[in-house]
Amino acid sequence: MLALPQDSEFRGFVALSARLGADPLLVQAAGGNTSIKRDGALWIKASGKELRAAQADTIFVPVDLAGVRAGIERDEADPTAGRVQGDTALRPSIETTLHALLPQRVVLHLHSVNALAWEVRSDGEARVAERLAGLPWAWVPYHRPGLPLTRAVRAPAAAGVAVLALANHGIVVGADDCIAGEALVREVERRLAVAARPAPPPAASRLVDFANASGYRPAADPVVHALATDAACLAWARQGVLYPDHVVFLGGEACVVDDLAALSGAVAAHRARNGAEPAALLVPGAGVLVAARAPAAAEEMLRCQAEVLLRLPAGTAIRCLSAAAVGELLNWDAEKFRQRLAH
Repeated sequence: MLALPQDSEFRGFVALSARLGADPLLVQAAGGNTSIKRDGALWIKASGKELRAAQADTIFVPVDLAGVRAGIERDEADPTAGRVQGDTALRPSIETTLHALLPQRVVLHLHSVNALAWEVRSDGEARVAERLAGLPWAWVPYHRPGLPLTRAVRAPAAAGVAVLALANHGIVVGADDCIAGEALVREVERRLAVAARPAPPPAASRLVDFANASGYRPAADPVVHALATDAACLAWARQGVLYPDHVVFLGGEACVVDDLAALSGAVAAHRARNGAEPAALLVPGAGVLVAARAPAAAEEMLRCQAEVLLRLPAGTAIRCLSAAAVGELLNWDAEKFRQRLAH
């Protein structure tokens, strides 16, 4: 059984992780990860665990920091393999190599809604640069999570950059301690904050009709319905996927159903293209239905998608993940493992 450190520093790190994880504008479901480097070990959130549960569950796992860094330098296929310390079945986060590479003791990787609302824009890099001016930050073009992303941050990591804005992925903040790390997260959020515009409410009676015909249920979270009731959100949702965790929990494309007569055909076509039932149905002007057996994480990710899109001005040009990037995520063993944990 893995025993967690009980000193005040580690307890503070656990409390910070839970605090950040409890904010849906920073972290959704099992997304995001935090780490702290101590006594030659990198303590990092385990894959599939939720940050908000940090104080109620054992979610952190230690790995040999020097060993992981050596594995990165040797370009090993999995620098974390065989480097977990202690007796545990937990698997370290897919972002462990990124955390290990960064020099700061405390690293906080968050799927910030405010950051994503800028990072998915075609002009995202320039707009973020305006807002983070004066901070030690760097823009990182989209790379698949894990080793590809780790390799992409070598230069800013070597330069000691404290804030990474990851295109279509969120932010990474590094600091020497938890207090400084949280303060920097709050400052970045303050600078990137953008208000969500209001969206038309769902059409409850129409959703009930679709639910009765489909076996799906209306989304419980009222914000989720904006994906179908807000014309701009719906148009962007049709364009493609914006960030990795959307693919993990919701699949590679939206399933839009215009009317009851088209329901069975739309679901069948989605199944044929994707090899699986859609996690959600978007009914234009009415709202969103969620698969009856979908995990709670699916609705959290739909909420995140709506929150991001409601922060974009109508007509904004966006940058979606390529079909190749989506396929890479769907077929990646590390993400299949996380999907199994979510279900």
